[in-house]
Amino acid sequence: MNPAPRSEVSRSRIATASCIGTAIEFYDFYIYGTATALVFGKVFFPTVSETAGVLASLGSFAVGFVARPVGAVLFGHWGDRIGRKSMLVVSLLMMGLSTVAVGLVPGYSAIGIWAPVLLVVLRCVQGIGLGGEWGGAVLLSTEYAPPGKRGLYSAFPQLGPALGFILGNGFFLVLSSVMPAGDFVSYGWRIPFLFSSVLLVVGFYIRMKIAETPVFQAAVDRTERAKVPLFELLRRQPRVLLLSTLSFVLAHALFYTVTTFCLSLGTSSLGIERTTLLVGLLVAAFVMGVGTLVFAVRSDGWGRRRLSAAAAVCVIVWAFPLFALLDTRNPVLLTLGFTGGLLCFAMLYGPMGAYLPELFRVRYRYSGASLAYSASGIVGGGVVPLIATSLWASTHSTVPVCLVLMGLGVVSLLCVLALPETRDHDFTDGLHTGGTGADTAQAARTAG
Repeated sequence: MNPAPRSEVSRSRIATASCIGTAIEFYDFYIYGTATALVFGKVFFPTVSETAGVLASLGSFAVGFVARPVGAVLFGHWGDRIGRKSMLVVSLLMMGLSTVAVGLVPGYSAIGIWAPVLLVVLRCVQGIGLGGEWGGAVLLSTEYAPPGKRGLYSAFPQLGPALGFILGNGFFLVLSSVMPAGDFVSYGWRIPFLFSSVLLVVGFYIRMKIAETPVFQAAVDRTERAKVPLFELLRRQPRVLLLSTLSFVLAHALFYTVTTFCLSLGTSSLGIERTTLLVGLLVAAFVMGVGTLVFAVRSDGWGRRRLSAAAAVCVIVWAFPLFALLDTRNPVLLTLGFTGGLLCFAMLYGPMGAYLPELFRVRYRYSGASLAYSASGIVGGGVVPLIATSLWASTHSTVPVCLVLMGLGVVSLLCVLALPETRDHDFTDGLHTGGTGADTAQAARTAG
């Protein structure tokens, strides 16, 4: 049984803090991805070919995903040792300040090789900050949730990506529409990064007003804190960590294939207007946000495992239609392709906010959830767009990219089916699984 939850006012404040916080952090992360697809090749890698510039830009984008597990380990350790709230404030500051700094980095024409070097360094800081953000935000919501409503409460931080993406891409859409192309490449792209300073102040104020979660506070009162959470996680639940990480590689891969690779492919190779693509992505992101909320809430009734498995199957089915619709260059049809892809993402991402925390014990829950989420992002968000771009450059066909997505869908499906259902588990101790078959069988029996 969960500890007695705090007042309804506190729950409203927690929902607001977790949603706005993740929206700001993902806004910071996504505007980098959009700028990567649209201008970074010209601004920071102008001495190479267009394809090489795109690959170099995506490489700097991928650095953020490689840095995420570092943030997951660091923030997870201290989040499991001293609490969720303080780590969420630090992660917000790291993301916000590094994002503003990206908007101030001079281009290659001004400082030469130091421009991409500074870009990569700041991208690392972004990745470390986001590595600690997501796990802390979902714990903030789920550890406040009353019994039977963890899916509902986890939906608040899970809406952050949709809100952040809509805000960031909407910003780029307006700027690219009202500014001459030369001005946009010269300085217009910097405005969304500098605007992050305003969001940072808002997010910092909100996060400073929240209290520690009752589940973690109860663990503190019982002196049940791990000395080195990561070591205990790896010793007690290595199998769950591996399976949960592999299960959600697909979510990152699908999202960034649609929002970054397809945007880059459409503008650079298919000759589609940038405005057309951005509008299509904004429509798809809105549907994704609604879908994320619906699927997160429904996971309380249908189960996390069932919805996650269904999402993997949907991705396998939708991989070829996604690119076939994009290849038509028709605004309505490509929007339909994007919407279908991001709706599949929402079906997997919605339940994930409650599923990953439920898989791990409270003693190292921050570490486990953050590390699984961040490690899955290395392959799904960092490597897959690079592979997709390379495959397109060498074959001029999207068929290999479709096959990659389908393969990841199969891996995700098999791994999800190997995990237990968790919606009815006692959240004060988390899921009592580790590396042994007996533990897994016990967990399965408990899940019912």
